[in-house]
Amino acid sequence: MPSDQDWLSNPLGVVQDLVADEKISNLDWEKRALEYFQEKLKETEAASWVPSLNDVPLHYLKPNSLVKFRCMVQDMFDPEYYMGVYESVEPSTQARVLHIGKYRDVAECEPQHEVDLQSQNNITMERQTFYCVPVPGEAQWVKESYASSSQARVSPSTSYTPCRHKRSYEEDEDMDAQPYKEKEQFTATDAQADSKRLETEASLAQQSSAPTCSPPLDLNFPLPGEKGPACLVKVYENWENFKVNDIMDVYGVLSVDPALSVLGDHRDDALSVDPMEADEEQRVHSPPASLVPRLHAVLAHKLKHVNPLVPASLCTEDGTSFVSDFLTDLVTVRAELLGLLTGVLLGDGVAAEYLLLHLVSDVYARHDVLPLGKFTVNLSGCPCPSNYTERLYRIIQLLVPCSYHLCMTLHNMNSLTFIPRKDYSANRLVSGVLQLARNTSLFVDETQLEQGQLDSAGVQNLAALGNLITWQKVDYDFNFHRMEFPCNINVLIASEGRSLLPFDCQVHLQPQVVPPHLEQYMQSLQDALLPSLLTKFRIYLSLVRHLEYSISAEVTKAVEDDFVEMRKNEPRSVSAEDLHRMLVIARLLSLSVGQTSLSRERWQRTKELEILRRRRLEQQKCVNGNEL
Repeated sequence: MPSDQDWLSNPLGVVQDLVADEKISNLDWEKRALEYFQEKLKETEAASWVPSLNDVPLHYLKPNSLVKFRCMVQDMFDPEYYMGVYESVEPSTQARVLHIGKYRDVAECEPQHEVDLQSQNNITMERQTFYCVPVPGEAQWVKESYASSSQARVSPSTSYTPCRHKRSYEEDEDMDAQPYKEKEQFTATDAQADSKRLETEASLAQQSSAPTCSPPLDLNFPLPGEKGPACLVKVYENWENFKVNDIMDVYGVLSVDPALSVLGDHRDDALSVDPMEADEEQRVHSPPASLVPRLHAVLAHKLKHVNPLVPASLCTEDGTSFVSDFLTDLVTVRAELLGLLTGVLLGDGVAAEYLLLHLVSDVYARHDVLPLGKFTVNLSGCPCPSNYTERLYRIIQLLVPCSYHLCMTLHNMNSLTFIPRKDYSANRLVSGVLQLARNTSLFVDETQLEQGQLDSAGVQNLAALGNLITWQKVDYDFNFHRMEFPCNINVLIASEGRSLLPFDCQVHLQPQVVPPHLEQYMQSLQDALLPSLLTKFRIYLSLVRHLEYSISAEVTKAVEDDFVEMRKNEPRSVSAEDLHRMLVIARLLSLSVGQTSLSRERWQRTKELEILRRRRLEQQKCVNGNEL
């Protein structure tokens, strides 16, 4: 049996050992291997022993070792076939050996052996490849928290000595039925040089400003300026459960074999109708392994959130205990958070309460095309000459796991790509700014919009942003048609007057304090935040949005009666849209104090908040003389 640490450093050897006493043609070995790694990762702190691609440079990780990757599915390629089981033969003695091909990119066999492609013992299997990128807009505190919890010990890898015979599984379908011949031998010196090459090539490949013969590989990150590893994740079980934009936590076998970088040079061009298109597709789908490693998923989980302070699943025994413990202190944490937001919004308590409700909002269901639970807030009246909105975003960035500050300058609106599109020549999905993970906070800064003309791209981007807010969906561009991708993005719009974009609720900011140095005032609020308090706020905002919620029949009847009465008193100013907004606010108010059902008290507070909000909008309308 393998030693205690073999499952980390040599998972492929572990799989081979686990099935040594089984008939390899019996696919029960797959189940046994999966159960083995599941049990290992259940051990106390075992997951923290696995090094992460998010935290550790690629050249520090040992090839064919077990690593993990926290990522978003940016694109999915066509399923591929590979040799799950293959047989090698020694020509002189005809000695035969069966090998496992799962979790590998290239076939391996003993010296003097050749892969027998005609063997009846070969088993062809199928796997799905996802192109994955780090979670867009992930906060620095999230990265640091995950990195600090890791107990993995890594050092630059120089022990990779692949003295074996290799070929790509993906080429098997297109190759002649001839035994694979040895093409290359590696020495220990070559292995050390190759490790150094991995480090150098990865560094140079990202320097897009350096002159090269061909354009640098676009890692296809959704947000401009993003950094981190991209990875081809190959999933073997239940891949139909994953889709584009899902967040994944993957434990898998790292593959950075140098042979992967040159496989494209040895393909049969005669099979391609258009060599130029085939070259581009090959370049995108088989990038250098030193820049885009392959990760063969042993275990893959879909994540609901990336907050490291909250259990991944709240339905487990540990998750339930965590929730119940935090609920005892929830009201106090809410009051402290509301105090912070009030200070950030210059003493405006009403606006602070609406901002808090926005931060805990979540699309919990869809009724036909209508997303239920979204709460897009337009915070109007923001100080324009200063960089107040930037400081406001920095505070929000400290609180939420994922966010993005979208400055609505003319340049950004006309030049950024908002909508992902399909590139058929490369057969890939080219990303856009609106390809974001669920519960990402999108801070739209409309105070940055200066006078000028939006071009056709800017108009399309503005329409796409409006559709996201209204319907919580993005129509990806597939050239000949548009395909709807549902999303769950929290949009906060900061503006001087009423926003150009649609919204669910407009709250006009009424500062109660006017600091002489606004930037220093905002910085002092940020500096005064204690780490322990920040931790509570971060847990609170992630936790309450996942609580269950319901309305009793008694309260439903009381709400209906209230609405009828309001319609009698103000028939022109109270509509069905107002009732829908009030029900959303009532739900968020209840969840924000840890209540999973609507009470009369929370409904009454909802009406009070709406009266205050509408009253200040009317006052602002009278001041400006314009319709808000």
